Amino acid sequence: MNVPVFIATRIAFNSQQSFSRFIIRLAITATAVSVAAMILTLAFVNGFQETVSQKVFSFWGHLRLQQYEPSKALVAEESPLTKNDSIINGLKKLRDIETIQPFATKSAVLQQQTNIEGILFKGVEKTYNFANLKNFLRQGRWPSFSDTLYSHDIAVSAAIADQLQIKLNDSIKIHFIDAAGGKSSFRRLKVSGIFKTGIEEYDNLFAIGDLRLIQRLNNWQPEEIGGYEVFLHNYKMMDSVNGTILNSDLIPPNWTSKTVREVYPNIFDWLGIQDVNRNVIFIVMAVVAIINLVTCLLILVLERTRMVGILKAIGSSDAIIQKIFLFNATYITLIGAGAGFIFGVGLCLLQQKTGFITLNESAYYVSVAPVKLIWWQVAAVCGGTVVVCFLSLILPTLIVKSVQPVKAIQFR
Repeated sequence: MNVPVFIATRIAFNSQQSFSRFIIRLAITATAVSVAAMILTLAFVNGFQETVSQKVFSFWGHLRLQQYEPSKALVAEESPLTKNDSIINGLKKLRDIETIQPFATKSAVLQQQTNIEGILFKGVEKTYNFANLKNFLRQGRWPSFSDTLYSHDIAVSAAIADQLQIKLNDSIKIHFIDAAGGKSSFRRLKVSGIFKTGIEEYDNLFAIGDLRLIQRLNNWQPEEIGGYEVFLHNYKMMDSVNGTILNSDLIPPNWTSKTVREVYPNIFDWLGIQDVNRNVIFIVMAVVAIINLVTCLLILVLERTRMVGILKAIGSSDAIIQKIFLFNATYITLIGAGAGFIFGVGLCLLQQKTGFITLNESAYYVSVAPVKLIWWQVAAVCGGTVVVCFLSLILPTLIVKSVQPVKAIQFR
């Protein structure tokens, strides 16, 4: 028989009412809350970062290839570059690249009756993969490219539609501004679709239409475009692929490649702050769990002082008595970690199923709090909590060495 385990089990599951019993329950609850809070924090931060990132990537891809213009703003009309199939075919040989799609943008003003709104008209080709944007479409459809000259369809955001009181299938006037010549021209386009990304930087600025219209307005040749959007199989390879492109001869010297993180640093910097919040919560919860368990163990040792004295009197060593209290504390930690696992994971699964936790989309870019459980992280939280608490509990058990058998047996 393993004596320390036997005694620790009897102490842990003792049904007699005592002050230590309340403290044990409190320690289990504190450990459970700490583990659950860490699991929830990880799941919500993972889900939040991935969901918002994917929204940005879906609209602009992971990389942008365009003319090298260091003095120009990152979000502005592009200088034209000529399509080059040999360059694109060379880039597609990189295994991380999924698709490469042409685009161009042009400053414009939407007018509906007396209401006007400045936008950046994003032109795409008929080969554009609108599947990336399917979750954003709220009404209608994306522009059709069946017209011979250029498509007369335009997709506007729900925010712009509300501001200008635009409805689906309305005919609206769009004024295109020639910054160089100081002139403007207008076209009448039909609203074929209304979209909403939930990201104000996009919804308040962009409308989507035909790239051929921009080519016609800018007097570009049919092979001239603003740049390319590059989509990757794995967004985590974004910096690696961008570095490969810039440090090789895959693109001409007058072209440049930028990650979307460089184009919209404010969004990704904000997402990065979530890591700081996560780490703060981890530290606080770990400290709470450790303090509660250490306090619980000290109370157990003091309450069992007579038992310690008797065990010493019959020849038990300090190490064996320490093991009794360590095993006891380990039971408490395991029960707390198990309860925290069940509660934390259960709440995450409930959120995934029902979405009962909602957010202000204008502030957080999402209307429902996204959750992503990564099971190795959950296992690391539970296992790490048990290990850290066990190590921190070794120190308070050293009080056993200072207990004198005669005085302990007389202890009341």
